[in-house]
Amino acid sequence: MTIHQVRTGPAEYRVIRAADGPGRIALYDRHHILDMFVDRDGLSRLTSLWSLATRSAHSLVHLPLRDRPGPVDFPDEYPAVALDLLLVHHSLQFRPADWKPLRARLGPGRPHTTRTPDPDFPAEYPTARRHGHDHLRFDRTARTLVITGSPTAFRHEGTGLRTLLTEAPAAHHTWPATHQCTDLDAGPPPKYPTPHSPVPGRIHVQYCPDWLL
Repeated sequence: MTIHQVRTGPAEYRVIRAADGPGRIALYDRHHILDMFVDRDGLSRLTSLWSLATRSAHSLVHLPLRDRPGPVDFPDEYPAVALDLLLVHHSLQFRPADWKPLRARLGPGRPHTTRTPDPDFPAEYPTARRHGHDHLRFDRTARTLVITGSPTAFRHEGTGLRTLLTEAPAAHHTWPATHQCTDLDAGPPPKYPTPHSPVPGRIHVQYCPDWLL
């Protein structure tokens, strides 16, 4: 990964940009839903980066994806737009509209090697009622899906990624024709929304070990 320190206006941000790694990940906005496709290594990498974002209260975690080919051809009536992924801790009060100018100033960054943390998501979905920023928020800007939330929100939705990573490979081996997936959900829209591109409130994450459908 590379580390970038970027100032925009009065604020300075630390951006962690994931380098190319093992596995495949693709993310598409299909207008009625967000589709993500992952193979085994890609799912493991995504889960680790999601866990990193959960613990990185002072950093933006950027996963460049929009130039990566996906495993499917989408019907013409549902044109799909490939997106990057940006994970943001809510306490930064980062405005999605600031991402495009900030991204343009990232430069090469400083190479950094680190071990991503082991996922610490609950084994099961928590049942306690959540409020406000304990839900994720999805925004789309500059061909990037910006996901903002608290550690509670990231951990709650990360449970689905952890379960998929734990169960899907064995399930696919036993029942290769079975659809293995999980959904990552945004919370209700804010009471006073800010202008942003309309974006679906659900990411359908599909396990594609052979990258073929």
